Amino acid sequence: MVNDRVMEKLEILSDAAKYDVSCASGQSKRANKDKGLGDSKGYGICHSFTEDGRCVSLLKILLTNHCIFDCAYCVSRKSNDVKRAAFTVEEVVDLTINFYRRNYIEGLFLSSGIFDSPDYTMERLVRIAKKLRLEQNFNGYIHLKAIPGASDELMKEAGMYADRLSVNVEMPTEQSLKLLAPEKNHQDVIRPMEYLKTEIAGHKEEKKRNHKAPVFAPAGQSTQMVIGATKESDLDILGMTNHFYSQLNLKRVYYSGYVPISGDSRLPVIGTPVPIIRENRLYQADWLLRFYGFAFDELVGVDQPNLDLDVDPKLSWALRHLEQFPVDINTADIELIKRIPGIGFLSAQKIVAARRFRRLQPEHLRKMGIAYKRAHYFLAFSSPFLRQPDYTASQLKQLILSSQKSKYAPNFSPQLSLF
Repeated sequence: MVNDRVMEKLEILSDAAKYDVSCASGQSKRANKDKGLGDSKGYGICHSFTEDGRCVSLLKILLTNHCIFDCAYCVSRKSNDVKRAAFTVEEVVDLTINFYRRNYIEGLFLSSGIFDSPDYTMERLVRIAKKLRLEQNFNGYIHLKAIPGASDELMKEAGMYADRLSVNVEMPTEQSLKLLAPEKNHQDVIRPMEYLKTEIAGHKEEKKRNHKAPVFAPAGQSTQMVIGATKESDLDILGMTNHFYSQLNLKRVYYSGYVPISGDSRLPVIGTPVPIIRENRLYQADWLLRFYGFAFDELVGVDQPNLDLDVDPKLSWALRHLEQFPVDINTADIELIKRIPGIGFLSAQKIVAARRFRRLQPEHLRKMGIAYKRAHYFLAFSSPFLRQPDYTASQLKQLILSSQKSKYAPNFSPQLSLF
């Protein structure tokens, strides 16, 4: 039975955790053993998502919202006048087990403010995961926030019990971090990412040689950037994202539109709209980087440093590269088919598989579930192509926009600078 004091803490610390969006579970393969509690299948745990895409299937809390730092963008900064609370190690363990037994949650996402020191905080996060695994025999999903500045020994121990670790970079550039969190060091974030990359790779190799070798953060590592708090362009943000994926082997980069919570003159004023559309476009661009073979400098560049707000990044790229179209759907390679607006990753695979048996026509594509109203402007078949050759990129854009409705349409006005 959860007592009133713990419920009060839960209300405070779950609300404080809502600004951390890097909580989706990954592909961890932690099987149930010794008749324990729960498991994490190879496809991850079950998810429920809110309308804006945030995962709600995990018990998502902070260990504490006390913090020694005064980051201007953070609701838990030490100068902010908010109600403070802290769980004990045992309280988090009990909450996780009780909520799991009631089928409220599928696992635990645990972050924390920094109280006393990074090592002091990290040691408690590790103790929670360790108790769940060894004392409660809990085999469900655990995502721990790795605390920048904590020792390598604690990071290594955390990886032995957690499915995923994440070190939040917070600001897209070192300059922004210095501006809004002068007490923090950018290298304190990058260093543990590099350490975790090495440990994850090393344990994977060991697992190949010895199947009994222990797993280490089997769902990898992730990070989060706050966007819209400072003046970085999407080119800056996606450049950092590309570095994380290509050099540090991160599984996911999450983007959190800044929610104005402070009267600090360095930040957008309270009442400034949260950049939801921009956040959504960054996630779409991120998807193109990870699954569609795009390079980040194909989506943004010096001449166009920000993503279009009124059309998605793939369509924007296609409109800038009309020389690549129309594409003969029956002969093009899959990498080019994936770049056609309106055709997704799985649909491209279906097209390549289906054309082995017959020559595909529009009616076949419609049955596959692609967004044909958008895609047909970029497709060629054996019959004459439908798009008029004198359509400009601007005309095509207007044609496509006029044929679709978006819940974000009221926000498609040109973006004004806040700085």
